Amino acid sequence: MKSLRLWAVPVFAFLLPVVCFGADAAARAAGAADGATITFRKVFRTSYPEFVEIKISETGAGTYDIRALDEAPSPQAFQTGTELSRRIFSLAAKLHNFQGVDLAVHRRIANLGEKTFRWERGGEVHEATFNYTLDDSATQLLNIFEGLTRQETGLADLQRTMRYDRLGVGDVLAQIEADYNGKLLPEPERLLASLDQLSADAKFIDLARQRARTLASRIRSGH
Repeated sequence: MKSLRLWAVPVFAFLLPVVCFGADAAARAAGAADGATITFRKVFRTSYPEFVEIKISETGAGTYDIRALDEAPSPQAFQTGTELSRRIFSLAAKLHNFQGVDLAVHRRIANLGEKTFRWERGGEVHEATFNYTLDDSATQLLNIFEGLTRQETGLADLQRTMRYDRLGVGDVLAQIEADYNGKLLPEPERLLASLDQLSADAKFIDLARQRARTLASRIRSGH
């Protein structure tokens, strides 16, 4: 996955061809054998990330793959809380688990990336693909997955810079803090372990340690 975070403003472009979902092993690992799995996929060639695929099971176990299109697939395991996974499946249920649902706006519009929601359990599969939607439940679901994209990218970038680029930690913290201030992170508490590690490590400059400490305190207090 790329380390640089650049959230591009959508531009006009030709619609991308549909990229089919694969039945890879990582997808199956995201959920229990008899449970349902919801997948979000976004393909946007002119933006970063160009490719996002997040799979969530009813238990909250999942995988994410966030990268450029020319990079090899590299799904990583992660976990969401019970409340968030229930929210995701509740919104999908309002959309009839994407069965026979048309979420697309059928008029000429800027290319905002091809997005697909997919629900599957056993051999039953339903999906809906759209560029832009006016459906409220779909928009809420999209915002959750976009937020998870930011959250997991931020966490990966923080862990990478802590390991290999100590001078880059401040920039990553600034982006995470901006996302938190904008209420864009669905589960910011997932960042606490890394923030605590950073704030306690004397190898990092005091400014970065204090920023991490302050952000962790805000997350814990909900402010």
